[in-house]
Amino acid sequence: MATGVPRQNPALRRTMTSTTTDTDVSSPSTAIGSPIDSPRASASSTSLSSMSSIEPNNASHGKLIDTYGNDFEIPDYTIKDIRDAIPKHCFERSAAKGLYYVFRDIAQLATTFYLFQTYVTPENVPSYPARFALWGLYTFLQGLFGTGIWVLAHECGHQSFSTSKVLNDTVGWILHSSLLVPYFSWKISHGKHHKATGHIERDMVFVPKTREERASRISKLAHELSELGEETPIVTFIMLLGQQLIGWPNYLMTNVTGHNHHERQSEGRGKGKQNGWFKGVNHFNPSSPLYEAKDAKLILLSDLGLAITITALVTLGNKFGWSNLLVWYFLPYLWVNHWLVAITFLQHTDPSLPHYEPQSWNYVRGAAATIDREFGFIGRQLMHGIIETHVLHHYVSTIPFYNADEASEAIKKVMGRHYRSDTRGGSIGFITAMWRSARMCQWVEPNEGAKGEGKGVLFFRNTNGLGVKPAKVSPPRKGMTIGADE
Repeated sequence: MATGVPRQNPALRRTMTSTTTDTDVSSPSTAIGSPIDSPRASASSTSLSSMSSIEPNNASHGKLIDTYGNDFEIPDYTIKDIRDAIPKHCFERSAAKGLYYVFRDIAQLATTFYLFQTYVTPENVPSYPARFALWGLYTFLQGLFGTGIWVLAHECGHQSFSTSKVLNDTVGWILHSSLLVPYFSWKISHGKHHKATGHIERDMVFVPKTREERASRISKLAHELSELGEETPIVTFIMLLGQQLIGWPNYLMTNVTGHNHHERQSEGRGKGKQNGWFKGVNHFNPSSPLYEAKDAKLILLSDLGLAITITALVTLGNKFGWSNLLVWYFLPYLWVNHWLVAITFLQHTDPSLPHYEPQSWNYVRGAAATIDREFGFIGRQLMHGIIETHVLHHYVSTIPFYNADEASEAIKKVMGRHYRSDTRGGSIGFITAMWRSARMCQWVEPNEGAKGEGKGVLFFRNTNGLGVKPAKVSPPRKGMTIGADE
């Protein structure tokens, strides 16, 4: 029974629209109907053209409803269906176009710095409050332009920047290093995120807490969550504030929001290591369980890029003053972090999205567990459409951003009711969605009416009285172990 939210969310578009090669580490081959790590043949590995002989989704999986109370069906198409629907020219990558956008974004950064440094001075703007406000505007603008640079390096990491791997990795390493991002280290872990999106035990980004983990975190028993009162809004605000201020560096240094099953690392380097400070899991140490032995040189090359940038920053700070460098670089850097975390959080956290336990996950299902949003001119022009075309990106990440809109329209015809976007309110709606998701998406659990594979499909629930209520869980029997390992 849904409470607090209408049963049908009008901003959630699930139906197909009427308008309309290479492989990489984060996209399966077009030569197979489903990835190798799909658990078994199912409706998700059968094309729509042959669905007539398949038992209806809701019959085989039971009653599945998302947090809004909307009926949910597991995706029923293949990765081949997706790739075949995309016009061939959408896969074409252009080094000239990619470099044009790099120079454009660098020019925006340089021009903004020149204009403010030249004209926003005590001589030209005597009022200190006015100068303070203008330099505040400077940090915001540079944060937007810097995020654009970050996105272009992200394109390089996916090899969608050009057809040259050497050019892609050279440009990506330079751009990301300038933003204190360990390029190759991030590239490797991000590729694993794409390979396991929505997988509750293998995903690398914004993996939600299970009911048991959530209960353990707040010193409660799992059955008690359905009995708790509302979390105060100030707690939600503090959580969001911390996430937006330090979420990105915290992820790089501790793997926060990534999976914590490192003991399964194939080379055994995850034994005794777990997410957290000084616990052996980070993006800087070649021995981290996020990587394999063969990756060591790339991790060190990433660290070298950071060392060069840090040296340059220290030199500039000592020469021109650290208060100047704070305004010129570090405050815009915090804005870049904010946008990056906000974008990623909202791409993978929404009351309409599922997550999957291992027995119910495959690549097609996981890639559909993402959502497109709308951020207007800023999103489409300054951030290169990373917000508006993310669903496509998870199916075929080698398509360059300037072809992504057309390709997105093409795959909607295949995805049909499984495609999700929330464009309500445009740019303002994007910001308010952060609050809504933070309030409604506290942990994931299966539906009470699920059966078969449906028991491995998990949806967000919360203690705030929003959306579908948490399942009623019986207290543990005397002597039963309690907690996340239950």
